[in-house]
Amino acid sequence: MSYETIAPAAAIPAKRFILRPLRASDAGLMALYTSDKRVAEGTTSIPHPLPPGTSEAFIARVIAPGSDEIVWAIDASEFGGGELLGVISLKRMDRGQSEISYWVAPACWNAGFASEAVHALVDANPLANKTIFGAVFQDNPVSARVLTNAGFDYLGDAEAFSVARNAKVPTWTYLKTVD
Repeated sequence: MSYETIAPAAAIPAKRFILRPLRASDAGLMALYTSDKRVAEGTTSIPHPLPPGTSEAFIARVIAPGSDEIVWAIDASEFGGGELLGVISLKRMDRGQSEISYWVAPACWNAGFASEAVHALVDANPLANKTIFGAVFQDNPVSARVLTNAGFDYLGDAEAFSVARNAKVPTWTYLKTVD
């Protein structure tokens, strides 16, 4: 399977923040937040403990030409908030499909930032997707509500390997058809 080159991410406005492309200066806050075991265990790919240089390597990979994933920072600095509250991404699949992923800093949990970011990204549809998939671990019902509140429909159960947990973890899979 080959991927077309994805154009650099453009900023996407939301009510309380902007989604902007990641930049190298985000590495410090990203490392701070993703070194939290609760954040790492909510993802498939973040290790715990977080090895030095992981955030820098991640940013370099996703901003490199030819990356199949675009990642935006949730940045509330223009609204009096933090410069990096979390991240949200779309990983291109084939046939006009992408997979959405996100995490939010623990200090920002239960404040609606993930829901607002998902809504903003789906509404902007920067990759002109026909469908967007999402999967959440079954022990994280809050992330499931984020997707269902954004209009994602439940598809079924599956499992995914979590690097932080070093185990396969049951997931719920969701789908959103984009107009």
